[in-house]
Amino acid sequence: MNPELNNWLQLIFRWGHVVAGVMWIGHLWFFNFVNGPFAGKLDAPTKKVVVPELMPRALFWFRWGAAWTWITGFLLLGIVYYQTKTVLFDQDHIGNPWLWLAVVLITLAIGFVIYNLILKSVKNVTVASAINLALFVAVYCLLECVGHFSGRALYIHTGGIFGTMMALNVWMVIWPYQQKIIKGVKGDQPAADAETVRQAGLRSRQNTYMSVPLIFAMISNHYPTVYGASPLVRDGILAGVIIVGFLFVRWMYAKAAAVQGF
Repeated sequence: MNPELNNWLQLIFRWGHVVAGVMWIGHLWFFNFVNGPFAGKLDAPTKKVVVPELMPRALFWFRWGAAWTWITGFLLLGIVYYQTKTVLFDQDHIGNPWLWLAVVLITLAIGFVIYNLILKSVKNVTVASAINLALFVAVYCLLECVGHFSGRALYIHTGGIFGTMMALNVWMVIWPYQQKIIKGVKGDQPAADAETVRQAGLRSRQNTYMSVPLIFAMISNHYPTVYGASPLVRDGILAGVIIVGFLFVRWMYAKAAAVQGF
């Protein structure tokens, strides 16, 4: 590709990626840290008025922010990593980028099916999350040890994996389930069953926990000192970021519950 065109495309898609990501994560945090505690204070008649007016509007920007974040991110991934071997693979390895693009896409598709099945089948959320994290580690090891992905590529693919699971949560679970919940609150149909409500809330919380490590992965390509470290240090930093991100979100949930209105 012409270098000048490449630069312009990267600029446009990166700009769009950040704008859409702000829209998406901003609404995600609003739902979890503001609207959740607020909705718990509403009585049934008030919910019947507020929820059908507020939620469809917020969910519109939420789901399309997710869609465009994923689309622009995928296009950036193709331009920066898969059209050249120099960034995708370790310097001493020659691989087929298009073969690995297929592997990554198939893994993401199958991965969400498994992830979704685990979250629906395993009622203990901590156990379900631990299983899914173990599967993520397995995919990471596949890309590192078999694919010989570079440190930079491993970090950005971590963001891609988290972002894809989050976007599919939005479109495959949160949005359709929230439609049932909203219509039930409004009275257009029977109230959503407990499992529908639980899954909608669970996926939203899962997305919130993944959002902080995701943001780190999005900006990691600017810090070669981190992704360019030895494999043990590099992977340890990433594991630490995921743990710290999860702990930060847990603290945010506690803080959100403590914040009171006047």
